[in-house]
Amino acid sequence: MLSAGDKLSRWDPSEDEDETYSETHHKQPRTKRRKANTGKAITPGHRVTRASASLSGLLDVFQYGMQIHASLADTTDGDSDSFESTIEGLLPEYLEARHTAWAQTSDIGDSGKVIRALSRYETTAILNYANQRSHASSSVAEAIVRRKLQLQREKRSARTPEPPVRIVSNTLTAFDPPPPACLPPAVLESLRAIQTTRYENSFASRVYGHKPLKIPGLLATDWETCSPWTNLMDDIHAHYSHAHPGRDQTERPLTPITYVSLQPSHLRQVHDLLARVFWDGIDVSDSLQYSPERCTVIATYGHLVVGAAFLSSPQETYITYLAVRAGWDNSQIATTMLYHLISLNPHRDITLHVSANNPAMLLYNRFGFKAEEFIAGFYEDYLDSHSRASMNAFRLRLRR
Repeated sequence: MLSAGDKLSRWDPSEDEDETYSETHHKQPRTKRRKANTGKAITPGHRVTRASASLSGLLDVFQYGMQIHASLADTTDGDSDSFESTIEGLLPEYLEARHTAWAQTSDIGDSGKVIRALSRYETTAILNYANQRSHASSSVAEAIVRRKLQLQREKRSARTPEPPVRIVSNTLTAFDPPPPACLPPAVLESLRAIQTTRYENSFASRVYGHKPLKIPGLLATDWETCSPWTNLMDDIHAHYSHAHPGRDQTERPLTPITYVSLQPSHLRQVHDLLARVFWDGIDVSDSLQYSPERCTVIATYGHLVVGAAFLSSPQETYITYLAVRAGWDNSQIATTMLYHLISLNPHRDITLHVSANNPAMLLYNRFGFKAEEFIAGFYEDYLDSHSRASMNAFRLRLRR
């Protein structure tokens, strides 16, 4: 008995399924009409599509099997037209032949997965589906895939020879990806140590464009400053990673210090910050009504307020409060906030009062503030009697 692979070898894979032809030549005259699944008889002069003609080798196999079955049925008075009994003996050989053909025409991709070429039926189905969709709604990738499939069909129509496919094995089991090789620890450490540039600061953002996130009242963004608090968080994260090496570790996101004008969402944290640095009962809600874009500077780390600076009004330009959260000092946050207050109000003198023993006196001197008056007991009504801050104050002025 002939195998399914021998019978399927009559199929010419270079033929296209979209063409039509008339089947007029047969090696042997058929004395018995063969019926398709639809019940219509197939005659020698019947016009069929190439999709049906490409199955001629398989139909010959079925005819051969049915003839053998009919000869056996004549001796046993059985049913000679049973399709199930015919295909039952041919199906295993056909599946084995298809499995071997797929193994010889498949390849392994870069990811280690098996890649099989599309059949003619699959190519036609994909093109029909793509052509039914609107070209305006299709993406660039879909247009590229559609064009490649059309070129493949044109090459088959022109009978252009395709490059040979690398044959790995006769079975698909040979395409199992090999286990990943164990890399030396030094290589893994070098790979983990590679630092990448943030997209908004990279060359790719200048080429492809970058739309920054719109932050209300944004004045500046600082990606470089590290405070004692952020260093402590890094140490805690590193200690946890070393203590639990078996657990999945996540990288701490890099968050900048952002300087913005006062927003209503900042009021609760600002009041808490001023109460910790100065005294209770401070309310700066009215600053939202007096040009907050010129008279207020708020330093935030994510959603955490870490600093605040206020002017009384654009006309008076008196610094009422300048405070930095504990753990964020010595990080140039106060310097940056004072710089923005001065820059937002040019050509106007700026005044303030500062305690006589407050280290902030050095900061104001660097910006050019000069002491004009010494006031004894200026903070007696505000500071606690046990406070280390001096009750006396200097009145400073920056002349413009």
